[in-house]
Amino acid sequence: MPTRRSVVRRAFTLIELLLVMVIIAVLAAIVVPNFTKQGEKARIRAAQQGISNIKTALGKFEIENGRFPSTEEGLQALVTNPSNLPDWTKGLDSLPVDPWTRPFVYRNPGTNGADYDLLSTGPSGQEGNADNIHQ
Repeated sequence: MPTRRSVVRRAFTLIELLLVMVIIAVLAAIVVPNFTKQGEKARIRAAQQGISNIKTALGKFEIENGRFPSTEEGLQALVTNPSNLPDWTKGLDSLPVDPWTRPFVYRNPGTNGADYDLLSTGPSGQEGNADNIHQ
C-alpha cells in the first residue's frame, strides 16, 4: 500500500507575527524619542555657538566705534555700515539666523543693566519662554 506523504508546512503563526510587531513597536517607542532629543540638543548648541559668534562681532563693533549698535540698527549693523561710521568694518558676512531659521533677538540697551540683550527664541519661537537661549 502506498504511503501517503505528509506535507509539513512551516510558516509563522499569527500570534508569532503579532508578538514580533509588538516588540518592534516597543523598541521604536524607546529609540525614536532619544533621537529627537539629540537633534534638539544639537540645535541648542548651535544656537549657543551662533550667539557666541555674534557677541564676538558686537565686541569688535564696540571697540571700533565706541558703542554697540542701537536696537534700530540691530544686528544688520554688523553686516553693513549703519550710518557711515568712519571706523566701521564688517563683523559678519551675513545676517545670522538661529537653527530654527528665525532671527536672533537683539536689544540695546539690555535689561537688568546689561549693555545689550541677545538671544534665540528657541524651539517655541516666542520670547520670554523657558526655552529661550541666552549665553
